Amino acid sequence: MSSQWAFLVNLVATWYLVGLIWMVQIVHYNLFDRVGTDGFVRYENDHASLITPIVGPPMLIELATAFFLVVACPTGVSRNAMIVGLAAVIGIWLSTALIQVPCHARLSKGFSESDYRLLVSSNWIRTVLWTLRGGIMLYYAGTLIRPDASSIQP
Repeated sequence: MSSQWAFLVNLVATWYLVGLIWMVQIVHYNLFDRVGTDGFVRYENDHASLITPIVGPPMLIELATAFFLVVACPTGVSRNAMIVGLAAVIGIWLSTALIQVPCHARLSKGFSESDYRLLVSSNWIRTVLWTLRGGIMLYYAGTLIRPDASSIQP
């Protein structure tokens, strides 16, 4: 895969995840406390099984292409920015593995106000990191598609 294609794939995966995380943060997680205790375990388990195929493949694609872009950075893109982007992805994965997944595991046994509040508040880590990544990628996408001023004919 060329670095330009890796950049494009990474850009698409990242912005897909930016949109998804904002929907989860603002809408989906904020509805968890409205399900009720009787149906909550089923709701949480359904959430886990239904969200995984929606978020898992794009996260893996984003991770793989973020690593690739650090190694094979496209011309005109800052390697340091790609390193920051990769660090954000690693932060997202760490937050997911160390905070959100354990919250979901506990919630799958029954609703807990404290686990629910931790899930919603800690998810801001991922929301901010993905938004930061999206901004970095969008900035460099703009620099890559901007025509070179010297090639414009009067």
